[in-house]
Amino acid sequence: MSNIKTENILVRVQDTPNPYALKFIVNYPLKNQGKATFSDVSEAQGLSLVEGLINLLGVKQVYFFENTVTITHEGLLPAEELKDFVIAVINTRLPIHDANFVTEKEKNQFAATSSKKEHTNEKLNEMEEILDRTIRPGLQADGGDLEIISFDNDELRIMYQGACGGCPSAMMGTLDAIQGILRQEMSYPELLVVPI
Repeated sequence: MSNIKTENILVRVQDTPNPYALKFIVNYPLKNQGKATFSDVSEAQGLSLVEGLINLLGVKQVYFFENTVTITHEGLLPAEELKDFVIAVINTRLPIHDANFVTEKEKNQFAATSSKKEHTNEKLNEMEEILDRTIRPGLQADGGDLEIISFDNDELRIMYQGACGGCPSAMMGTLDAIQGILRQEMSYPELLVVPI
């Protein structure tokens, strides 16, 4: 357990381009390594902070990255009310939260490869490097991210995470930008980027 005291916790709320996602920036780490997405309480595996957030009315997804948590919701509660509930959960559960948690998905990824985002396909490694340098910083600033799912027959399948999932701008402009940057930097005009 941590030595965090509730009175020392500071939470800043930031709107995102997705009208159904809110980003909460905390002055303590929420996830020390990697990132994690939860869409159901069964995925929380005893993580009380995650359980508290995913159980809030209308919350569809909880996304952790460093000292931020992005809440994607259905709009069932007024935004200000949801913000208050999320802050209350953070304040009460953060003192018992373990920021070193590792999800089952992460355990499986670590077992499959010894290096983060290291692929056997050199084109995938090049794509990861380009995305890390050009696209991911902006997505992460808005409370989201993307993950490469597969690459086959000139088709790159990606999954948006956090605020980017279901965001109209991610599905239109951002997708075009990703495809355009990868095509240009890799001299790969036939590449097609498809969100799943």
